[in-house]
Amino acid sequence: MRIAVAMSGGVDSSLTAVLLREMGHEIVGVTLNILSEGSSSRATRPDISCSPESIEDARRVAELYRFPHTVVDVEEEFRAGIVEPFCSEYLRGRTPNPCVHCNARIKFKNLIAQADEMGCDFLATGHYARKRSSEGRFSVSMGADREKDQSYFLFTLSQSLLSRIIFPLGDYHKQEIRKMARERNLPVTERPESQEICFVLDGDYAGFIERQRGVIPTPGDIVDMQGNRIGTHRGIHRYTIGQRRGMRISSTQPLYVLEIDPVRNVIVAGNREDLYRKGLVATQVSYMKRTDLNGVQALVKTRSTQPPVRSRIEEREDDIIIAFEEPQESITPGQAAVAYDDDGDILGGGWIERSF
Repeated sequence: MRIAVAMSGGVDSSLTAVLLREMGHEIVGVTLNILSEGSSSRATRPDISCSPESIEDARRVAELYRFPHTVVDVEEEFRAGIVEPFCSEYLRGRTPNPCVHCNARIKFKNLIAQADEMGCDFLATGHYARKRSSEGRFSVSMGADREKDQSYFLFTLSQSLLSRIIFPLGDYHKQEIRKMARERNLPVTERPESQEICFVLDGDYAGFIERQRGVIPTPGDIVDMQGNRIGTHRGIHRYTIGQRRGMRISSTQPLYVLEIDPVRNVIVAGNREDLYRKGLVATQVSYMKRTDLNGVQALVKTRSTQPPVRSRIEEREDDIIIAFEEPQESITPGQAAVAYDDDGDILGGGWIERSF
């Protein structure tokens, strides 16, 4: 087959291309350029997927294995669809997940379009996830390496996209991939993994937002659960649910962010036990293995690294209600709630609106 491979310049996507090439498939490497050379946010670190080094690394692997490689510029679309909403969400007191949004709005749409333009049958990526089909529907399933599983980030993919996507690394563990890359002397074998959002290079989200918007949000009160003022915050964009550091409050016990109220410009703080919630309401529901979630018992993740928790889901007109069997901490508006069955297949998911 003729297969387009999404190449970030890292070891996972590079080995994906190499393995498919060794199987005898005709490979075309595709790298999305989300930040131009002249951008002030352009990465200069090799572990960032939008850096000049990462694009050059992808090109080197393609040259080594003698397959074409192309770079697609999506900077304007990325800024409008990912960077600006990222800033807006933080300023609304929410904590966005730009990687999930990018997969649905930018990456896969543009990668599939490029694959079509080049006459490719499928698009392959280096995600640690698996694809399954059941009763005429496709679903993303957890990868064999549960510590590296990336299925959570793919819950918004449509059936039409999934019909064209393959995940060759889904049955492998990370250490196997490193070993296979070393055996082939790939130039990217020891490239470090990216742990940061690709367009916030120093990890300072608040500073990034202030530079992007050209404004420093107004400080306000930090209050306890009874409404008593106990401190001053430096702008709600600097805080997220469950945060402990940066409170700057003298207390006999650790305090955590329990709630962010953008209307009153107030942060509510309390003890860790006050972070626990019985459930959540999620909106903008995406369906994957199932076309409805009403009355479903499922395993739900509210963060990518969280062990899934058994829950019951009820549907309403425009959202879903997820009730946990055991209370969970730090349920954060703006993050995703993704439901799995016992086989690790994604049933569907939505965006957390509030907890209860």
